[in-house]
Formats: sequence, C-alpha cells, structure tokens
Amino acid sequence: MANDFDQKCIDTIRFLSVDMVQKANSGHPGLPLDAAPMAYALWTRWLKFHPANPQWFDRDRFVLSAGHGSALLYSLLYLTGYELTLDDLKQFRQWGSKTPGHPERDHTPGVETTTGPLGQGMANAVGMAMAEAQLAARYNRPGHTVVDHCTYALVSDGDLMEGVASEAASLAGHLRLGKLICLYDDNAVTLSAGAGITFSEDRRRRFDAYGWHTIRIHDGNDLTAIEAALETARAKHTRPTVILVRTHLGYGSPEQDSFKAHGSPLGVDGVRKTKQKLGWPTEPDFLVPDDVLAHFRRALPRGEQLESAWNARMEAYAKAFPELHAELQQSIRGELADGWDADIPVFPADAKGMATRDASGKVMNAFASRVPSFTGGSADLDPSTKTALKGLGDFNPAATKGEDLQGSDSAGWGYWGRNLHFGVREHAMGAIANGLAAHGAMVPFGSTFLIFSDYMRPPIRLAALMGLHVVHVFTHDSIALGEDGPTHQPVEQLANLRAIPRLILIRPADANETAVAWRVAMETQHRPVMLALTRQNVPTLDRERLASADGLRRGGYVLSDAPDGKPALILLASGSEVSLIVEAAERLQQEGVGVRCVSMPSWELFEALTQAERDEVLPPGVGARLAVELGVSQGWERYVGPRGDMLGVERFGASAPAEVLLEAYGFTVDAVIERAKALLAR
Repeated sequence: MANDFDQKCIDTIRFLSVDMVQKANSGHPGLPLDAAPMAYALWTRWLKFHPANPQWFDRDRFVLSAGHGSALLYSLLYLTGYELTLDDLKQFRQWGSKTPGHPERDHTPGVETTTGPLGQGMANAVGMAMAEAQLAARYNRPGHTVVDHCTYALVSDGDLMEGVASEAASLAGHLRLGKLICLYDDNAVTLSAGAGITFSEDRRRRFDAYGWHTIRIHDGNDLTAIEAALETARAKHTRPTVILVRTHLGYGSPEQDSFKAHGSPLGVDGVRKTKQKLGWPTEPDFLVPDDVLAHFRRALPRGEQLESAWNARMEAYAKAFPELHAELQQSIRGELADGWDADIPVFPADAKGMATRDASGKVMNAFASRVPSFTGGSADLDPSTKTALKGLGDFNPAATKGEDLQGSDSAGWGYWGRNLHFGVREHAMGAIANGLAAHGAMVPFGSTFLIFSDYMRPPIRLAALMGLHVVHVFTHDSIALGEDGPTHQPVEQLANLRAIPRLILIRPADANETAVAWRVAMETQHRPVMLALTRQNVPTLDRERLASADGLRRGGYVLSDAPDGKPALILLASGSEVSLIVEAAERLQQEGVGVRCVSMPSWELFEALTQAERDEVLPPGVGARLAVELGVSQGWERYVGPRGDMLGVERFGASAPAEVLLEAYGFTVDAVIERAKALLAR
C-alpha cells in the first residue's frame, strides 16, 4: 500500500483534478479520483519522458484513451514540469486555454494523441507500439540500441465496449506487441449506469483469448501491487499486457460507485466532503504542497539524464552506422530524401488505359524503397487495392519466433517488414494508422474500398483534427465497380469525406494524375490525404494535346479550352468522368460550341488557391457549367453556380456490369452532350 508521502502525492493529483472540474463547473471527476494511484505509479516509477522536451524521440508514449479524464493528465503534466502552469489548470475547459475538455495533440505539451471518442486511443496505442517495433527492428544493431521505448494506455470500461478497441486488441495480441501495456480502470460504472447493465463478460478471459498477458489487481489503491504489475508487464517481451485494476469511480466522494460521479462536478459541498473523507485540506483550492511538487519535478533532471544518455548512444550509432543514422534522423524530421520520386513512371497516352488503382500500385512501388518511413497495408484487400509493397517484407513476429503462420509463407516475415496486414478491421486500421503517424518517423497508409470508409470515418476525422500525415488509399470509387452491387458501390461517400475540415481528397483522372496525386500525398505535411481510385480501366489522357497532369497540384485546372480561349460552356469532372467530358467537348467543338474542360481532382487543393487563380479556371462570366461525377451532386453547386447543372448519382447503385450501369445512369458521351445543350439553351 502507499506510504504517507505517496498518499499525499496521489491525493494531490486527485484534488488538482477535482478542483479543475469544480472551477470550470464542467468535466469528469470520477476517473481522476479512482485512477490517480495507477497514474502516480506509472509516471513516477516507470514512464520514460523528459518534460522539458516533450518530443524527445525515444520517450515512452502515454495515451489517455479514457480522454474524458483529461483533468488527470493535465495534473500529471503540470506536476512533472511540462509547459503548463497552475493558471492553465484553473482555465480548464475555457476559451483559448491549454487545458481543453478532452486531450488534444499539438495543443497541450505532452499530449501524444487526441482522445475522447472511446476506443480510439487504445487503437492509437497499438499503432504506436507497432511503430516502435518496426523502427527498432530496422535500426537497432548489436551494441547500438537507439529505439527502445514502451507504449502505455489508460483505458476504461467504455473504451473496451467500443468495437474499435476489440479490433485493435485482437491484432495486437496476434502481433505479440510486448511493449504495449494497458492499465484498465475497471470501475464497473459507465456514464448512465453501472457497467453491469450492459457489460458482464469476463474481460480478463477475453484478453487471454486475444493472446495478451493479463494481471488482475483487486484494490486500485494498492500501490505496491500496481508497481509489481507494471514491473512484470515490462518483462513480457512477447505479449502485450493488460492490467485490470479494480477501482471505485469517484473514490472518496459522496457519489462513489455511482454514474453521477462520471461526468458532473461534485458541487461545492461534494468537493468539501470528499476532501474531508480523504484527509485533504478543504482550503485552498489547487493546493500543491512544496514537497510534493519537488518530488514530481524530479522528472526534469531524470528526463534530462535519460535523453542525454540516448544522445550519447545516437552519437556512437552515427559513427558506427552513418547511413542508418542519417536515414533515421531524416524520418524523425519527416523529410523526404532528394530524388525520392525519381523512379515514378510517366505513363504514355493510351485509349484503353488502366485503372487508377493499378497506376497507384505501380507508383507506390516505384518510390517505396526510397522512403523508409513509408509503411502500411490494407483491410485484407491488397490484391484488390494494389497496395502491396513488393520485396519489403511483412510486419509479423513469426520470423523472430521461428514459427510459421498457418496458411502463409513465413519467409521474410518480421517486425522490420513494411507491409502491415490489418485483417478485416477497417476501423482499427484507421486508428492504428493515426497511432503510427502520431508516434513519428512513419508515413502510414491504409487501404480498402471507398464504400468501407464509412467504417473508419471516426479516425479519418481525428487524423484531420490532429493534422496527422496519414494516406488513405480507397479504391472501387463508384458504381462503375459493377456486379458487387449497391452494398459495395459508393454514392454519398465523396461528399461525406469532403465535408471533413483539413482532409485533402484527391480523385485522379488517369494514371499520370495518379502519379502526381501520390507526390502531393507524400509531400503534404500535417494533413491526411485520401486517394479515390477506380476499379475499371480509364484512358490515359494524351498530355501532348491536353494540359500536364501536374495541374492536379492546383486541385482544378484547365485541361483543354475553346480555340479562342473564350468558352461558352465549361465542363467539369473528377476521376474517371474526366475522359467522358473530354470526348464530349471534342464533339461539341466540332459543332461549333466553344468548350473548356476542367479536371477537378481535389476541391481542397483548389480552395487553397486565391480567388483570382480560381477565377482563371472558372471565369465568373461563363455561367453555363456542367459538372459530371459518379456521386451525389451535393457540394458541386459552389462550382457550377446558379446557372449551372450537375450530372450525378442521386440514388443507390445496382448489380450489373459496369458498362450497363453507366449507360443506365446516364454516364455516356451522348448524355453529357444532351445535358450540355439543354444548359446552353436556357
């Protein structure tokens, strides 16, 4: 159990958190009251970090997956010496403060990932542990260990109820991520009731079945047991560990073990009674005893010593392995090597062409070997999404253990492999990719069919919120995928994803636009990028007579124009429909109609242009505009204007060959010409 001084430190964490919530009259006091002992044990005994340099690369990562308990994390960050003041704590949940309601990456020093949507943080932690394992396998050498850290997550009942946590935990157990340790705040209460009303399964046996090492602690205040469990967990190199810590929500408060302690302030009287019960002074608020602060602030010299030792190891490593050292440092900085894209092909004009998913696969494999930080995979779909990185190995511990994986060839498998196999786990794939990116020194990608982006919209949104460099490769991007039918045919997904702030969506028209799209995706920093690619072949456009595919960088560009540069009609399209408007324009030009064709692969890139630059592409004086896209028309009104029209898909798809569907839904050259003439006749 805790001695008197340890108890004083634990209660300091508790009541800083309680006072934060009470002053804001908003927040979640229950988790900080019950989880403070395990947090104290981890942060003062085991966690490797340097508060003066929150971005020190070889730090341990701590993820508060139960993000509603943010007051607990802010208390720890302040006490250990991060760039937070007591005044920052007093501004909890207020406008412009460093202490928002849920932890936000790049907003508060020391916060590794944005959490709050339950389950996401746990899956992020799996991604961080995967990043550490891959980097350690790639860069560590005998006598030179430069990547060696753990990932810890504090998870709640609510986290474990969410499906994304189950997906991620299953994969983590399969991958034997021994440096992943989860502290489960098993307080048996959720927001609206006791957890037993919905959550009666044996969680320990569930994690046993996943292949995790499990430890149960029956008393969440037993500091000795918590410390011993963490020591044991750190020694389990071949399996992740979950420590099930039985706690009492709102410990010591009048609402202990009641859902009422979860998400509401205790009230002035409740705070006073809680402090009295636990032997804490009722005045002043935000009390931090000097000896307690001095104890926590030992993290600063300890962190400096840890980082200095690592710097010394890196210096020795640089002398022994200069090329590897330079490569690792470049990845940490998020930089691309000179000539990284030198092998990306230029595709010749071809009326038959190729599917943009095929072009994407060729481009990825042309640069992957030159970008060691580039890693990723699919939700069991890489033969269809064309995302396998040839010759770069598969991420799996089998080679390390000398075991075969049932049903597969284990040769060349190991943590160093850069092909990640997520299984049919789209939601976890997105959240794990976020963890890989948040860890650093990684540029992750994930791939599936565009329709299944619905399964992973939460992590896509969080990647945009955090400004993470994640690439999403979504194929089978329209009803033209054909016979699989409406369950697999995206209709509203493009509009849905375009609605996410800071996400860059690119739908390239042909193979050469796809090559430029990948350049943009790799060069873009601090934003996720999504590629929407075709299953069906599309013509590779003749760039000798049409504008260069490099125009994609502008988001929208003039592909071809009226002979006199004064069009009567503008045709706009993205993706596979661009070749349709090009052919329609040629026929209309033969009839004497001046037509401008505009390829619009990315609204977000186009909106980044100045108004004058956008007007050069879409002159305000030309009101006859027809947009063509195999998706709902929502959003295109901003580009076609009040006199324009949109040829889209306003109903679900159907099961039939692609060419039959395109005819039935009106995506033919004749249909485009008919709509264009009707527009001109208005």
